[in-house]
Amino acid sequence: MRFYRRLLPFDAISFDLDDTLYSNQPIMLATDAQMIIYFKRIFSDYGLDSSLYTFDFRFWWPFRQQVIAQTPMLKHDIGLLREKSYYLGALSLGLPSTDAQSVADLALGYFVEQRSNFTLPQQTHDLLSYLKRRVPLVAITNGNVDTNKIGIAKYFSAHFNASTEHKLKPDRDMFDKACMALQLRSSQLLHVGDCGKNDVFGAINAGCQTAWLNPYKVGKPLKILPTLALDNIEQLAKILP
Repeated sequence: MRFYRRLLPFDAISFDLDDTLYSNQPIMLATDAQMIIYFKRIFSDYGLDSSLYTFDFRFWWPFRQQVIAQTPMLKHDIGLLREKSYYLGALSLGLPSTDAQSVADLALGYFVEQRSNFTLPQQTHDLLSYLKRRVPLVAITNGNVDTNKIGIAKYFSAHFNASTEHKLKPDRDMFDKACMALQLRSSQLLHVGDCGKNDVFGAINAGCQTAWLNPYKVGKPLKILPTLALDNIEQLAKILP
């Protein structure tokens, strides 16, 4: 544990989820593989020769960019952005609008199910349970993992995920809303996350304190120093008020 700024008294902790509480990269790689199989089966059911298409990110990327160009605010809602991309992709394959929307809706549900198909180690549950008994916990994430399915929703008094109503980190929007929900000043919130941009810069820009935790080495590098850096998540127990 290393301190870069004076740690002021804090009354709540917010957590990023992906790549902070668990390694998200292998989960997403497995999910992407499952989605390719899923789309080949679904589009075959509509009479298409699915062997002609990869249905990997290279297939969907142009439709994603088209959606953002048409509706820039959707960049803040990765779930809705994905659904609209699926819809345009299905249209491009010749499906009628109604069928394309049905495919998009079902595919998004399957995606969230697959990307939430993992369990956290018991020690993570034990720590979150312990922290919850000491201070309120809040989730602030750009992702769309199903916290109920992975068994951690019960630890958080509030959960903010990026959407058309909650702007993506590093925008200060979700940090501000978390502080409002907790009825705290921004300096009373300690945010824990892996990304130097989304979590550390975003939280500091909102006036919050920050604990940088980058166990999987995938977050963007620091360009501004956090309040402190953690070697592991268990060290949070040592700095509780």
